[in-house]
Amino acid sequence: MDTLAVVLHAPGQLELRRLALSAPRDDDVVVDVEWSGISAGTERLLWSGRMPDFPGMGYPLVPGYESVGRIVAAGTSTKARIGSTVFVPGASCFGPVRGLFGGAAATLVVPSARAHDVGSDLNERGVLLALAATARHAIAGGVPPDLIVGHGVLGRLLARLALLEGGPPPTVWERDPTRFTGAEGYPVVDPANDPRRDYRSIYDVSGDAGLLDDLIARLAPGGEVVLAGFYSQRLGFSFPPAFMREARLRVAAQWQPADLAATSQLAGSGKLSLDGLITHREPAANAGPAYRTAFDDPACLKMILDWRAAS
Repeated sequence: MDTLAVVLHAPGQLELRRLALSAPRDDDVVVDVEWSGISAGTERLLWSGRMPDFPGMGYPLVPGYESVGRIVAAGTSTKARIGSTVFVPGASCFGPVRGLFGGAAATLVVPSARAHDVGSDLNERGVLLALAATARHAIAGGVPPDLIVGHGVLGRLLARLALLEGGPPPTVWERDPTRFTGAEGYPVVDPANDPRRDYRSIYDVSGDAGLLDDLIARLAPGGEVVLAGFYSQRLGFSFPPAFMREARLRVAAQWQPADLAATSQLAGSGKLSLDGLITHREPAANAGPAYRTAFDDPACLKMILDWRAAS
């Protein structure tokens, strides 16, 4: 078996290439991918070469952790799943080419437990479930946000989930005027125009390692800053202001299966809207321009690759 896949040979060097696939085992499924998303956060770091070193890091690699497709083959213990529509958060099935995160390919071979059933009516919006689960995991760990920093896809999902919690609408900070629109029931403001310094729960999804001092200065006494983005640079802050406020810092880590199940149910029932978040689409054959648009065009919230015509 082989597949077409996006391969990053080195920072800034990308091509669509045919790769051999690992043979499926008894507990594996084979997924024909229909859509995959491009992450403007972690994948941008892989593209730019700024991804911090950790186990599994290295080039060449297949990026992507937001794939939706259909199970077309399965091992002896998983044949009942053939035909299911699933979300796959990446794969490692490309032999010597690293799967980091391994979802940007026409066909994937993954353990059955890694292919999560989703409603087929979500269609391309299913690629957003990873970010929705990330937002849910952050909120489930503490108090819902009353300030969110960044009005990209993750910031919008955090705001929508916060509203589902039944509390007051959070404020969202955004400096880029092209991203002021699209709010659903909450205000979006430039931080320069926000005088408040009594936020009890600030969720930062900007990935900007230099913001901590500014965010701590906006906290109410005993407030919390939640780091829900991904940061390539070392984080630091001035101790006295944090001391005076008895501030708390929390890092929101990788989503867990329970988060994905919860957000999939919310999206499937219509309680959590995933509308208006996918702004750009390209056939997989245009992967190179698609990645550049995803990283360089501020009007691009989420770029998806359409693999349905790939062979």
